[in-house]
Amino acid sequence: MPRTEDLRKIATRLRIHSLRMTTTAGSGHPTTCLSAADLAACLFFSEMRWNTKNPDDPANDEFVLSKGHAAPLLWAVYAEAGVIPLGSLRDLRKISSDLEGHPTPRMPWVKAATGSLGQGLSVGVGMALAQKLDRSAARTFVLLGDGECAEGQVWEAAAAAVNWKLRHLVAVVDVNRLGQSDPTMHQHDLSALARKFRAFGWEAIVLDGHKIERILAALARAGQKGRPTALLARTLKGKGVSFVEDKNGWHGKPLKPDELARALEEIGCLPDVDAKRLIRKPKPFRKRRAAAKLDFPRTAYAEKTATRRAYGNALLSLGRVNPSVVAIDGDVKNSTYADAYFEAFPERAFQSYIAEQNMVGVGMGLAAKGYLPFMATFAAFLTRAHDQVRMAAYSFSNIKLCGSHVGVSIGEDGPSQMGLEDLAMFRPIPGCVVLYPSDAVSSEACVAAVAAHKGLAYIRTSRPATPIVYPADETFPIGGSKVLRKGQGDAVTVIAAGITVHEALKAFDLLKKEGLGVRVIDAYSVEPLDANTIVREVAETGSRAVVVEDHFPAGGLGEAVAQALAGRAVLKHLCIRDLPRSGKPDELLERFGISAAHIARAARELLGR
Repeated sequence: MPRTEDLRKIATRLRIHSLRMTTTAGSGHPTTCLSAADLAACLFFSEMRWNTKNPDDPANDEFVLSKGHAAPLLWAVYAEAGVIPLGSLRDLRKISSDLEGHPTPRMPWVKAATGSLGQGLSVGVGMALAQKLDRSAARTFVLLGDGECAEGQVWEAAAAAVNWKLRHLVAVVDVNRLGQSDPTMHQHDLSALARKFRAFGWEAIVLDGHKIERILAALARAGQKGRPTALLARTLKGKGVSFVEDKNGWHGKPLKPDELARALEEIGCLPDVDAKRLIRKPKPFRKRRAAAKLDFPRTAYAEKTATRRAYGNALLSLGRVNPSVVAIDGDVKNSTYADAYFEAFPERAFQSYIAEQNMVGVGMGLAAKGYLPFMATFAAFLTRAHDQVRMAAYSFSNIKLCGSHVGVSIGEDGPSQMGLEDLAMFRPIPGCVVLYPSDAVSSEACVAAVAAHKGLAYIRTSRPATPIVYPADETFPIGGSKVLRKGQGDAVTVIAAGITVHEALKAFDLLKKEGLGVRVIDAYSVEPLDANTIVREVAETGSRAVVVEDHFPAGGLGEAVAQALAGRAVLKHLCIRDLPRSGKPDELLERFGISAAHIARAARELLGR
């Protein structure tokens, strides 16, 4: 029997599985599965080379389902391939099943969570970049919908793929014409999409996405011109079921049981075909990578040094002992001091330019392939990538982010450059570590801590040079804090992090001259917070505390401490409560209420002085 006929039969089986499982679940997106079934059959059972026994085989071609709402189709593929039992498809969307409504890495073959549309191509770029670093012959395929091509991140990724010469990256766009509420921007004008991809330097191939021979021919051409390839496939949403095919209003609607019966009458019975025998195994490939260490020699600091500079020093030192470390920059490496790493390891350093959303997605793809990505930009600009960071958490991604130039302490550059919302962005994300070092020593130690931590982590660094507080060998474990000043008779505890630690120490000296003892805690681990130490120390100082931070009121250190104390103390929260402006750092700290003088005043007020 011709191979094309086998693939047609597999596509029919995929359609039937997708319809049945969404009707059983009572929810899901069957029509988008029907449009892409022929594409999926050709990809997984003809073009791709993959070892169905091992999702982490470095020889595998990689696949990213950017149009994550088509998850039932992906689960149907894995069932036909023998990766999961056919019977498990009945468990779609059940709380006990890893076959979720949109893919997550709870299913081991999924390397990144998708479903927030427009992000998958960036992840695919990162995976393809990892394959290039590994000198692997494997390829990466990303299946997108035409609707998500309205997202700017798609084109950030498209530009990056060409810049990094990722000829083994293939984007397959399922152009089924219909979005969730309306037809898509270009509908079936595939030439418009082709012009866009070609303008970014891609090879673009227009094809009929329901003709097996055309799909196979297009896949055979992919990469031949030395560029990433976009296959733009004209399809029909709901293909094969006359009463939903190419009709608006069926997005995200499973068929009712009687409708399913009608649909299956049209499609026919499950064809008899052994899809497993068509899977093409990859040639064996073993990555050659030196042993990766996480401990690195620290820099000896004698003078005031900005924590952002110490971050760059630590990244360079870590790169020397760990070949898995890669750095990605958002065109600010001369401000985050990642530039030294770029000079030392140009083959493991990547400029994402001013495209923070793509930067995070690329990092996710690199991490999924075993690399340890560190990404840095101004904290203010990371807010653009909040959704990408959120999806990284749902992907259990081992990425590390550094946001510099935080708070009003950056000075004259003004409010557009001041990261004042970043703690509120990162703290609520489950499992995300948030560290805020106060000096160069703690900054390097925090880099070491997040490198050793398996999972998402954020380091908040400051622009001004700050005095050295700690000895060179001090350690800063995740979840810890440091009690910097403590004495008998202390009446108030001052809790600070980052730049305000230095203001708290100045306030300590001011109050000491007045005979007032205050305890000073450096809460460098904002998330998880060292609640036990804070609760104990505050209790010992009469249950009175001042929290001071260079951040807006909501979502930062103040809220974290308030949650820990749970009403067991009188708490004053000093933070940035007005819209900031340009000025000198010391002027801004004073004007916006987080200077040493304001800390001292708050302590006196707690004592009625």
